[in-house]
Amino acid sequence: MIESSNARPATSRQWIVQSCGLVQGSASRRGLCCFWAPLSRYVHPDLERLIRLQNLDSAADEARRAIAALPERFGALDAQLEGAKSDLADAKSRLAASQEARRAIEKDLSVVQTRLSRFKDQLMEVKTNREYTAMQKEIETAQQEVQQFEEKILERMLEADELSAAVKSAEGRLAAAERSTTAERQTLDQERQAMEARLDETGRAREALVAQLPSETLAVFEKISRTRKGVAVAEARDGTCIVCHVRLRPQVLSEVRRNDRVIQCESCQRILYYVPPATTQAPA
Repeated sequence: MIESSNARPATSRQWIVQSCGLVQGSASRRGLCCFWAPLSRYVHPDLERLIRLQNLDSAADEARRAIAALPERFGALDAQLEGAKSDLADAKSRLAASQEARRAIEKDLSVVQTRLSRFKDQLMEVKTNREYTAMQKEIETAQQEVQQFEEKILERMLEADELSAAVKSAEGRLAAAERSTTAERQTLDQERQAMEARLDETGRAREALVAQLPSETLAVFEKISRTRKGVAVAEARDGTCIVCHVRLRPQVLSEVRRNDRVIQCESCQRILYYVPPATTQAPA
């Protein structure tokens, strides 16, 4: 950490790791404005604090967005589970309808079988050939109806086997969906807790950092942050502000390169800092 305006760390990279208070790689995951290229050997303490403040605000903003997105993610899990329940209910409904249709056919079959049995009994009581022929015709018609109903019952039985298998499959999918959604809900709950813990952590760190900034400097930062969607600090790279992409005047760029005072972009008003190119140390 920079202790005074003249303090210099052993290396510029060491400085930035110390000043951001983050482990390498966290910036890319969190979407912060933290940077890893070497800075100039001197950075004004207020500029350093503003960079750290921006990192904290970016981390807090990302945590808030993640928390705000959780209801939609929970809703997607609920919809997935409801879909599996609906599939099972539909499968059971189709099976029940098939079984009901089969019972109706069996009822009709029973009626025809009763009528056929009565015709056979009456056949023994006929007295004329004409009556005998008529009764034989009735028996033949009833027997055909019995055969048709039995074929329909067989079709329903085969259909019931397929529908029963569909019900079991839907039950398996529902059980799997319940397991997966339960696990994912636990994961989301853990994410919520982590994001809330991050908000608490960044809030405490922000309070401590704000107390070290001059009120005028802090007011400038807060105003820019409100009007620029939470991004008040930006890097000057390749002669431009990397956020608004407006080219800086040579004099302004020269001043920004020194990192020795707070300078704002003339276009977007964001506070600028400069990261010089990495230098390769010659081997001894």
